[in-house]
Amino acid sequence: MLLRRLQPGDIAVVDHLDLDRSTAEALLQREVTAVVNASPFISGRYPNLGPQVLSEAGVLLVDNVGPEVFARVKDGVFGRVLDGTLYVGDQPVVTGNPLSDDDISTMMRAARGSLSTQLQSFAHNTTEYLRREQGLLLHGMGVPRLSTKIYGRPVVVVVEGFDYRDDLKRLKRFIREQDPVLIGVDSGADALLAAGHRPHVLVAGQNAFAHAGAGSHAPLVSERAFRESGEVVLHGDESGRLIGADRVEKLGVRAKHIAAAGSSEDVALIVADVRGASLIITVGTHATLDEFLDRHRSGLASTFLTRLRVGHKLVDAKGVPQLYAGRVSPLQIMLVLLAGLLAVVAAVSTTPVGQDWLDSISAQF
Repeated sequence: MLLRRLQPGDIAVVDHLDLDRSTAEALLQREVTAVVNASPFISGRYPNLGPQVLSEAGVLLVDNVGPEVFARVKDGVFGRVLDGTLYVGDQPVVTGNPLSDDDISTMMRAARGSLSTQLQSFAHNTTEYLRREQGLLLHGMGVPRLSTKIYGRPVVVVVEGFDYRDDLKRLKRFIREQDPVLIGVDSGADALLAAGHRPHVLVAGQNAFAHAGAGSHAPLVSERAFRESGEVVLHGDESGRLIGADRVEKLGVRAKHIAAAGSSEDVALIVADVRGASLIITVGTHATLDEFLDRHRSGLASTFLTRLRVGHKLVDAKGVPQLYAGRVSPLQIMLVLLAGLLAVVAAVSTTPVGQDWLDSISAQF
């Protein structure tokens, strides 16, 4: 899917079984009018959130048109969607199933009935992950030492995920006043730069070096993010294999390494906790069971266990404005003192002694 090449008003043709919410939000940011999917938007295995997000925004959805759509439709041609059929010019090319809001609601209810199977698989995966990664989870083994001082400071971990732009706006005052350590996870580092913040640490896994889509040669994380981050931690798999290490070296960036199963988001949380963060605020991460299942099915065990480890420090960015009122500035203190002084003067001036003082002052001037 050529997300970076989409323009407002385009029809996106994809092959994405069980479209997740993050991809749907990326499509909305490109202001597409319709999405034609070669595969089903909702297979029924679990309640994925992407189709609902697109449908509620007024995007036309047609799914299950088959993989032949990519051979019949060239990139950049003019087309339209009508009653489940994709036309190029006046010629019908492929026909699929148009999805309405009611269709999606019905399919989502049916998909939630399959959660028991997913949770059974999750329980098995959790036990297996804990067996493989107990050194990291329980004792912080393998976490590199960082040049950035984290001990005793709040940390903001940014993932380019759910509502990350709104989350960063909510944290603008907190970041300005508290000077937390900013950790960007993969393209989360670019999100920080776009919001006017310089990442102290970039945690880069294999997603950092993935391409935006077929025919695109632009990695998901910019070279600027690697160069301008204070330091870079490359997340390799549990065997220690590092994807993209050569690219980082060519940029002249000396990176630290960590080998761990699970996602780079989980690694960033563990690094912050092991290095003594007083508070960990998450931006764009998963907060509900539906969101975990929507995107992190294979890594659900690692995410769950990681959040158990850091839970006593963890706060979602959406809750920070309700917990943090901000610092009182010197100007605000001066205004309060001035208001109090004026109130005292006004009160004294109404007494006989105050009247004598005012008469005396008036006579002098």
